[in-house]
Amino acid sequence: MEREWAFSTKLLHNEWKVDRETGAVSVPIQHASTFHQFDFDLFGKYDYSRSGNPTREALEETIAALEGGVRGFAFASGMAAISTAFLLLSKGDHVLVTEDVYGGTYRMITEVLGRFGIEYTFVDMTDLRAVAENIRPNTKVIYMETPSNPLLKVTDIQGVVKLAKAHGCLTFLDNTFMTPALQRPLDLGVDIVLHSATKFLAGHSDVVAGLAVVKDEELGKELYKLQNAFGAVLGVQDAWLVLRGLKTLHVRLKQSSESAAAIAKYLACHPKVEEVYYPGLDNHPGHDIQRHQAAGFGAVLSFRLADEEAARTFVRNVRLPVFAVSLGAVESILSYPAKMSHAAMPKEERLRRGITDGLLRLSVGLEDVNDLIRDFEQALSFVKERPSVPST
Repeated sequence: MEREWAFSTKLLHNEWKVDRETGAVSVPIQHASTFHQFDFDLFGKYDYSRSGNPTREALEETIAALEGGVRGFAFASGMAAISTAFLLLSKGDHVLVTEDVYGGTYRMITEVLGRFGIEYTFVDMTDLRAVAENIRPNTKVIYMETPSNPLLKVTDIQGVVKLAKAHGCLTFLDNTFMTPALQRPLDLGVDIVLHSATKFLAGHSDVVAGLAVVKDEELGKELYKLQNAFGAVLGVQDAWLVLRGLKTLHVRLKQSSESAAAIAKYLACHPKVEEVYYPGLDNHPGHDIQRHQAAGFGAVLSFRLADEEAARTFVRNVRLPVFAVSLGAVESILSYPAKMSHAAMPKEERLRRGITDGLLRLSVGLEDVNDLIRDFEQALSFVKERPSVPST
């Protein structure tokens, strides 16, 4: 009986380890858009690349195996994956969404789904009572993002799944921050797991891609029909790049997570940093839940400075991280959610969620952690102290 290989081994030794016809140790890139049919009545496995392509199929089967699902789907972007999954909803349905969701998802829900008569409610999913109280008779999907973007709030996945099943709802979960290396939502009962593969899965800031995995064959058939109909599929060159990036996922995420933990502890002790959001810190409200439901705390953290001017000063003086949108790359990426990931969210909604003008998000890369900390130390030296409030 074949042994159960460790996750890091499965990344390299899987169904697509070698090409069966040539023995090549790299998946062939099949650029064909259409395929010759050798029989008038009996068509082959592939006919048109929107419906199926060997290179894309290799990625789809690989991510399905890594997530423990029965079927995977590769899309042109993370938002294409999310949007296509939402097409499972119909007019009059209701979706319950985690409160500080990624800005692109917020825009899709508020500006697109609403136009088609789909209702939505945002809720703090760290509070299971609030989740239960906001489930309606027409609620069809509960959408989780945990840890959330950018405040790293942790949702009790099994708790939400239990509520969803009791009310006949599907559960979607954005697993971009954790990847299957650290968190396996399908094993916890989630119906569809979603990824921006642009981030940690590909890992090199050189591809835009989205993935989805299901654990139910019938749901897989429904999602495939939508993928084929909507057509936002991933190109073969990009599929190959994601497959290549996956091979080093374990070692990249391991080092980046260890560095993130060290940086979070450093920032938490700095007098000019008002708050650090990282589930690996013992005082994080979701620390125990994250430790129970995942194999680690990830490589993304956020921290709050006094105000926008403090954030500007820090960004102006920091040297190593690139200042950019996105995350999950080999280089550290510093982002300003108010003007980047959550620019689509109205300011009053953003502030209500705690996404302040002094908030910065850091995706930790593969640089030496001591170099990163030294860089942050010198950048913070330029940040002014918040004026003290005189006691009365």
